[in-house]
Order: sequence, then C-alpha cells, then structure tokens
Amino acid sequence: MPDTPELLDLDRRHVWHPYGPMPGRQEPLLVESASGVRLRVAGAGELVDGMSSWWSAIHGYNHPVLNEAARGQLDRMSHVMFGGLTHEPAVRLAAKLVEITPEPLQHVFLADSGSVSVEVAVKMCLQYWRSVGRPEKQRLLTWRGGYHGDTWQPMSVCDPEGGMHDLWSGVLPRQVFADAPPAEYEQGYADRLHELIGRHAHELAAVIVEPVVQGAGGMRFHSPAYLRVLREACDAHDVLLVFDEIATGFGRTGRLFAADHAGVPPDVMCVGKALTGGYLTMAATLCTSRVAEGIARGEVPVLAHGPTFMGNPLAAAVACASVDLLLGQNWEREVKRLETGLLDGLSGAAGLPGVRDVRVLGAIGVVQLDHEVDMAVATRTAVREGVWLRPFRDLVYTMPPYITGDQDLERICRAVCAVAREA
Repeated sequence: MPDTPELLDLDRRHVWHPYGPMPGRQEPLLVESASGVRLRVAGAGELVDGMSSWWSAIHGYNHPVLNEAARGQLDRMSHVMFGGLTHEPAVRLAAKLVEITPEPLQHVFLADSGSVSVEVAVKMCLQYWRSVGRPEKQRLLTWRGGYHGDTWQPMSVCDPEGGMHDLWSGVLPRQVFADAPPAEYEQGYADRLHELIGRHAHELAAVIVEPVVQGAGGMRFHSPAYLRVLREACDAHDVLLVFDEIATGFGRTGRLFAADHAGVPPDVMCVGKALTGGYLTMAATLCTSRVAEGIARGEVPVLAHGPTFMGNPLAAAVACASVDLLLGQNWEREVKRLETGLLDGLSGAAGLPGVRDVRVLGAIGVVQLDHEVDMAVATRTAVREGVWLRPFRDLVYTMPPYITGDQDLERICRAVCAVAREA
C-alpha cells in the first residue's frame, strides 16, 4: 500500500494539478486502484465514479477486453514513429473512424489530445484557404458558452467573457462570436446566426462549435436544428464547418455522434476523450476530401504537424478495442437507461433552494445553481455519499460510465442532489 502522508506531501510540494494554484489549496484524494465504476481511495474506501474520468472511461475501469488489447499490443510494440512508417492499429483505427462518422469525412489525422485535435482542425482550415488562394480567410466564428481546449487556437474560441481563458483576451487571435444558442429552436436566433456568418464570410476560415451539448463552457444543451442552420449558412457563404465532438462523441448524447441528431455532416470533426475508453491519451481530426485535396494543391502541399507520439500503436490498439466494445453491445439502450435514471434521480433537485435548472440528455445530468459551488464542501459531501464528483463554477453534474448499474446511478443522483443542497 502507498505511504499516503508521504505521497500527499510530495504532491503538495511538486505536482501542479489542472486548474489549480501551486502549491495546491485543497488536498487531492489519493486513488489506489480502480475497477468497474469504482475508485479505491486512500482513507475513503470505494467511491462510485460519476465523472468517467472527465467523460472518457465509458466502459469503466480495468475492463478485461481493453486490458487484453493493451497487453497484446505491448508484446508487439508500444510505440514507433509515424513519419515514414505505419502499422496495423493506426490503419485499423482510421478505417473504423471513417466508417462510423458522417460519410463525407474520409481522412484521419491522429493527435495526442482533444485540444491538439482542435489545433489541427484550425490549422487544416487556415491552410486550406491559403492553398486555394484565399489567405484573407483566417478568422473563426463560434457561439458563446463554448469550450474547445487549453492550447492556443482552442482558447481563442472558448467563451471570451467569464470563461477560463479571459486572462488572455487581447493576446489571443480575435475571433467572431455569436450569442449562445437557446435551448429550443428560435427562428430569430437562426436568422441572426445566418446573417453573422454572411457578414463575416470574406474573412472566415471556419465556424467551429460543439454540437448539441456545450461541455466545460457551461454544460448547456441546444436544439440540433441550429446545426442545420450552420451547415446551410456555411455552404451559402463558402465557409468550412468544424464540429468538436471530443466530449459528445461515442454515444454520450444518445446518438453515436451529436451531429447525428441533426443528420448534418461537418467538413472537419474532432474526436477524443472516450476514443480509448479512458486508457490512453489519443484524439483524431477527420476531414473531407475537399479539405485534404485543397491543402495538397497549395504551395506547401503538406500539413506540417507531426507529434512525436502521433498514431501511438498502444493507444490505437486500445482505441480499436474500445470502439468495437461499444458498437458490439446495445449501447443505445444503456445510454437511454442512464438518461431515464438521471431524469428520475435528479428531478428532486429542481425544488431545492439555490437551484436554477436541472437538465438531462443521454448520459449527461446537470444541476445548475444560482451561485458558485464551494469545491471543498462539494467534495466532502459527495465523498460522504460514496461518490466522486467534480463540480465547476455553478454546475453540479455527472457523466457516468455506460456500465453504471441502476443502484450506483441512484447513489450518484443522491450525491448530486446532496451537493446541490449543501454546496
């Protein structure tokens, strides 16, 4: 067993945790192991994971199928450079992604993380327009309330006011922002969206949005009809359309990809998080032949991007196994079961003091407060209920693994409601 006090002391002195100061002000929990939907935590026993490790561990932890895929690939090779070489796991994964994503997407660039996949998507769009003789088309349009990652270009299309990256306003590239999309379809908003794209079309390389669900920017849902508006406007004004499906892909919203709710294909799509079932870091940027061939016609005919661990065989092998595991079961039924359980289990939160809204879509449950969550109180409360949650800002939410049983889901819902009541 680990020496918990020693490790936590070393952690406090040396480890910089995400979205936290250095040294940290709140002591993290020490996870000793994980299996199924449970985390074994030093001093706290087992906690049901309501977060899927930031939405990635859709099959839970220590899954025998994914373990075997990793072990089998380790016996062959864990890594080899991707420049000038290729290998079966990467080829198989690219073919799978092309098969299951919207039909026009034919080409796959394997990236290290979701944020890097967005960087690649933006680079693709900017280079496309340079290659076809339109270098002035170099800005991006998105709507407020979004989140696309923490690297440079992704930060520029996160919400510029009240978001995590407003510190960098005036330094980041200046993009074009529409108002956040309403939950329900409003013709007036659709008209304004279309007009804004048309007004800036001469300088827009692409429109980039999270389809149907805005994730870490606010966990807001919007009508799929707005995706059709974006597709029509982009086609009418010769602008590329990028869907960031890093959080929504692989069934989280009740459809395999959120774009499927609208039946609308993008020109470029980013996927990540659940791609490897939470085992290893990997993401992908897919594009149409129009985009790839346009870049190939340019003065610089290559996409000058090549991460050291691009196409990592170990991650690709596990990703193939994870996709096969998902598609080999009735995942739609399981996500629908989770949706039903979340609707029932979180309904009681609607009447709590300080609760502004309760919303559920697929395997996503959100309780929005009218004030910011006290993280220390929230963590203590959830752990007392035997659950791991990670609220942010005014949101207490859950994105449980798809294998979460009904009793564990009820426990997660009780914990969310308890945090909303006490935090």
